[in-house]
Amino acid sequence: MENESTENRNQARIAIMELAHMISVPMSLNAVVRLNVADAIWQDPDTCPPRGHQGDPENLQRILRMLTSYGVFAEHVSKTPDSDTSERQYSLTEVGKTLVTDSEGLSYASYVLQHHQDELMRAWPLVHEAVVDPTLEPFVKVNGEPAYSYYGKRPEMNGLMVKAMSGASVPFMKAFLDVYDGFDGVTQ
Repeated sequence: MENESTENRNQARIAIMELAHMISVPMSLNAVVRLNVADAIWQDPDTCPPRGHQGDPENLQRILRMLTSYGVFAEHVSKTPDSDTSERQYSLTEVGKTLVTDSEGLSYASYVLQHHQDELMRAWPLVHEAVVDPTLEPFVKVNGEPAYSYYGKRPEMNGLMVKAMSGASVPFMKAFLDVYDGFDGVTQ
């Protein structure tokens, strides 16, 4: 193994630590979706953290700052009038805007929530077992049945899945149809 103090080894250690901590990103996304932060910023961009937000503003700031480092929000620091203190405010980036609910009630927020349901999260630690025994499905092992039958018996989960898939696919299809001219000249 190469010398432990080389720049490559130092970068490798930093990279593995970042990978090991990556769960903080999806869980923070999950938190801002549950707290409706993107919709609140969209509705009143001059106040973030949103006015009347219940909960600890310092913890929300930590989440927002972390997600800022991943391009979900943009942070703005300004001096408070008549004071030497500064105030942090956040705005939505293009990535953050995907979490805003549109006029049809769709966004990627449902997609985030769907991918972080407890039933799915409990299966992830067992992924290595699917390598050892390819007949094993981690979701089945922790939930007792395959995902689609499990969802089919739980209307709230099935509804979230439908909303998540609509929130992800409808914007893509609209964008596709805006530029696709293959239907030009087609009549009924």
